[in-house]
Amino acid sequence: SYKHTIVWKNAIGFLIMHILALWGVGLLFAGYMKWQTLVWTFFIAFLSTEGVTIGAHRFYTHKSFKATPFLKAIFLLCQTIAGQNSMFIWCRDHRLHHRYSDTDGDPHNSKRGFFFCHIGWLMHKKHPYVIELGRKIDMSDLQADWMVMFQKKYYYHLYFLLAFLIPVWVPVHFFGEPVLHSILVVYFARYVLQLNGTWLVNSAAHLYGTRPYDAKLQPVESWFVSFISLGEGWHNYHHAFPWDYKAAELTMHFNQSASIIRFFERIGLAYDLKTASPELVTNRIIRTGDGSHYKMGTEEARAAVTAWGPLHPLNPTYNTTLKAPDAILKPEGLPLYHEKDTLNLTVIQKNSRRG
Repeated sequence: SYKHTIVWKNAIGFLIMHILALWGVGLLFAGYMKWQTLVWTFFIAFLSTEGVTIGAHRFYTHKSFKATPFLKAIFLLCQTIAGQNSMFIWCRDHRLHHRYSDTDGDPHNSKRGFFFCHIGWLMHKKHPYVIELGRKIDMSDLQADWMVMFQKKYYYHLYFLLAFLIPVWVPVHFFGEPVLHSILVVYFARYVLQLNGTWLVNSAAHLYGTRPYDAKLQPVESWFVSFISLGEGWHNYHHAFPWDYKAAELTMHFNQSASIIRFFERIGLAYDLKTASPELVTNRIIRTGDGSHYKMGTEEARAAVTAWGPLHPLNPTYNTTLKAPDAILKPEGLPLYHEKDTLNLTVIQKNSRRG
C-alpha cells in the first residue's frame, strides 16, 4: 500500500550518466580509443568490481574470511573506485537486504519488479521500513574499524581522486588520449557498466533462475549474472549460506572471486576462510531445494527448466519456468521468520508516520 516517491534529481542524473556511458561505448566500437586505454579501463573495472564483490560483500558484510590490515586497505581503495557509496553504508544496506530479503524492509525489494530492484530503488525515497530497520542493524564491527570510518568521513574526496581524477588522468598523460574521450570511456562507460553488473545481482539473480538449495528463498542461481559479476550470481546458495567465502557450491565455474580469495590465503593476506561442509549443503538441498540440483535433484524438476545459454552443472539456464516463492509476510509487510529482530513494530509505524 506504500506509494514510492520518485527522487527526480537521482532519476535525471542516472539518465544523463547512461547517455554519456553509451557515448563512451560508441567511441570504443568506432575505434577512437587507443588499445592502452582499453586495457587500463578493464583493469580499473576489475579492481572496482572486486572491491565490491570480495571487499564489501564477502569480507566486510558477511565476514566470510579474515584479512590483514594491508588487504583491508586494498579492499577500501577498490570499493571507493566502484562508486557505490562508502563501505559503511554499502554494508549496512546489504545486511538489511539479507535480514529482510525481498520484503518492504529490503532496500531493493525484488517483489516490486525488475526495474525497481535493478535501479529504481535508487530513484525513489526509501520505504519507511528500510529507514527504521536500517537503524537497528548491528554495525558495531565497522564502527570500530578506523579505516572504514576514515573512508566514510572522506568518501567524496577519496572518490573524486580514486574513481575519477587518477583513472582519467592516466590515459591522457601516458597514452595521449583526449581528455573528453578519457572521461567518457574510463569514467562514464566503465562506471555505468560496472554499476549495472552489480545491480544484476539484485534484480536478475532474484528473479530468473533455479533454487536448488532453498525453494522458499527468492534468490536464484544464474550463470549469466555470475559471469558478469565475477561470481555473485550463485545467489540461491549465497542466501542459504551467506557466510561461505565461495558464495557458491562449486568454485571452478564463473567464480573468479573465490579463486582470488584463495590466492590471498596462499600469500598470507587472508585467513580463516569459512565454508559450508558438503554434508550441510547436501542436507539443505534434500530438505528445502526445488529439485533442480544437478546431482540430488529430480528429473521432473529439471525437466521444468528450459535450457538456454552455456550449460552449467548447477544452473543450465536463467530462464526458468519454476514458480517463484510467495513471501511469508505479516500484515505490516515484514517476514514472519524475523519477528524477533523487528523489536516493536508499533514504534516503527509511529515513527514512519511522523516522517
